[in-house]
Amino acid sequence: MPVENSRVKGLYKLTVEERRNLVADAANLTEEHLSALSQHGELDETAADRMIENVIGTMSLPVGVATNFVIDKKHYLIPFCLEESSVVAAASNMAKRCLSNGGFTTQNDDPIMIGQIQLLDIQDIEGAEQAILAAKDDLMAFCNDVPSRMISLGGGCKNIELRQLSTPLGTMLIAHLLVDCRDAMGANAVNTMAERVAPRLEALSGGRAHLRILSNLAGHRLARVKATFSPEEMSSDGTKEDGLAVIQGILEAHAFAVEDPYRAATHNKGIMNAISSVALACGQDWRAIEAGCHAWTTMADGRYTSMSRWERDEDGNLVGRMELPMAVGIVGGASKVHPAAKANLAILGVETAQELAGIILCAGLAQNLGALRALSTKGIQAGHMKLHAKNMAVSAGAVGEEVEVLAARLQAHDGHRTQSLVETWLDEMRRD
Repeated sequence: MPVENSRVKGLYKLTVEERRNLVADAANLTEEHLSALSQHGELDETAADRMIENVIGTMSLPVGVATNFVIDKKHYLIPFCLEESSVVAAASNMAKRCLSNGGFTTQNDDPIMIGQIQLLDIQDIEGAEQAILAAKDDLMAFCNDVPSRMISLGGGCKNIELRQLSTPLGTMLIAHLLVDCRDAMGANAVNTMAERVAPRLEALSGGRAHLRILSNLAGHRLARVKATFSPEEMSSDGTKEDGLAVIQGILEAHAFAVEDPYRAATHNKGIMNAISSVALACGQDWRAIEAGCHAWTTMADGRYTSMSRWERDEDGNLVGRMELPMAVGIVGGASKVHPAAKANLAILGVETAQELAGIILCAGLAQNLGALRALSTKGIQAGHMKLHAKNMAVSAGAVGEEVEVLAARLQAHDGHRTQSLVETWLDEMRRD
């Protein structure tokens, strides 16, 4: 189950151990989960060697927890796994700013994935289509006639669609298996079905089956999120006037991203800062998620644009929405192999893959707003450099108390903040 309250004041002031213990208590983590989070190398070599080939070691990234998220009236602490500073803080900050309107709401499709079979060298494509569609029920039954927990839980192949695709090599017939994957991401199940049914599609079409593989553009598996932010919540000083000005600046920045693909690429990268980080923390295939999200933006008119949508309602509130493919799972894959991924899923307390999909999308919308608000007001570097100061000190070679001293001096510095400047300060400190 999710935590009872995601409002954790002063979490950043605690030590790493104190934060970990607080989250463990809030999420009712087991000793196994706590141990996985507390070890620097939580993935042992034996487990790593089973995950990929030619393993020589493991590599760790920080896992931070975003606070203040209320999603569909439930509180969540959301784990992020990434190396970039300011992301977790920005998402937590923005999540706090929509609480007066109830936080985030989500609405997700059934977990349908697409398996594609490419049929070539067909002499009569129209006749092939008719033959396949006439046999659709038998083909679906054949796909589902295997021992499978997913199928026993109500999943499996639910439909078959056909597309004619004109290419320089001739017209191809593409068959889409629509597979309900339940709480799995579904790649293995979909690929197995595509390969199993391909010979029958060849026989029906008189053609040759070539590629048989799932699509990462999960257009039937969309997650949707909405949140409303009042002018007072968006303001810097608590006044409605300032909040309305901030909202106007955000809308102007958003319009830029909608119309310009050069801006949209950076705008959407900010969204993926959160989406990919939460997906990685929870053992998801974040590369597949990224591919699907970026491709989805072009589906309306073939033009790359903003993943998010921002507008002002009749009361002057800022309303954010996002709709993206979100193929995630809580059974199978790294989510059940990697100890830290299992612990992070336990922190979330999710019960279905669809619930996880909605949470990930909420994190993305919050992070997007954090970037837009910063860009529209004081600029992105102010908050980023504040949190990046310690990284710069460590990169300069600082150790122990030197890190805090240099970071504080860098934050107070009014001029350009460069790595060479920090290195110079470190040399001066050590000479003194």
